Amino acid sequence: MATTAQWVAGARVRTLPNSIAPVIVGAGAAAAVDGFSWWASLLALVVSLALQVGVNYANDYSDGIRGTDDKRVGPLRLVASGVAPARAVLTAAFLCFGVAAVAGLVLVALTGHWWLLSVGAVSVAAAWFYTGGPRPYGYAGWGEVAVFVFFGPVAVLGTLYVQAGALTWLGVGGAVALGCISASVLVTNNLRDLPTDSASGKITMAVRLGDRRTRTLFVVLVAVPFVVSLVAAIWAPWVLLGLLAAALVVPAVRKVVGGATGMALIPALRDTSFAMLAWAVLTSVGLAFT
Repeated sequence: MATTAQWVAGARVRTLPNSIAPVIVGAGAAAAVDGFSWWASLLALVVSLALQVGVNYANDYSDGIRGTDDKRVGPLRLVASGVAPARAVLTAAFLCFGVAAVAGLVLVALTGHWWLLSVGAVSVAAAWFYTGGPRPYGYAGWGEVAVFVFFGPVAVLGTLYVQAGALTWLGVGGAVALGCISASVLVTNNLRDLPTDSASGKITMAVRLGDRRTRTLFVVLVAVPFVVSLVAAIWAPWVLLGLLAAALVVPAVRKVVGGATGMALIPALRDTSFAMLAWAVLTSVGLAFT
């Protein structure tokens, strides 16, 4: 039976900046148009975090029963390591999806934007079919695209819309930025797992692109938020604060460009996640001063 610490490890808490950062930017974009609501932001954060943990457990379950994680390089996987029964991990995944659904329903009911229920349903389906089902799209090289969509436009603009009742160009810029840097985290993860994924038949984007082009893609994706900061500063000068996060992402870029592989890429994953969260916080502060 898995310990509490192992369940926490299985939840992959280091990936949670992917779900926290877009809500922060969406809230900042709402504040820029005097639409900020603390309770709506909190409910949006619960939805985002629950979906993130749910997809992490679902991924653990699906990869574990397929044998994809049998020779995994990275951190502990509950099913593949045998510390937790597959059914228990599956139950944990769907409990998280249930929490996300309840929080989302409350948010929709309080704001009156009932059409967003369809967005929530698609989000849950995307979380499950990433590695679940007979034809998981994560095994076909579409994982980064899904991360861009759901941690970028869906999370950022959804958080903005439930508060302000409208979308803004600054919000769209933030959505593109968060989608790209979130996708870069998955690119790093898949670069680390490239040899084992290729051997097990998991065709990620890294497997499709190969080592060199995957590293180039990472650099392009992590650069986007800082380009967005420079462009958005034309209308909101305070968002230049986001450029300070570059100091956190430089070590990750050096690791990836320098040819690091396997466990040596773990620090790059960490640094990219922290840089994403820092960019989100600094940019949100800048938007609040707009």
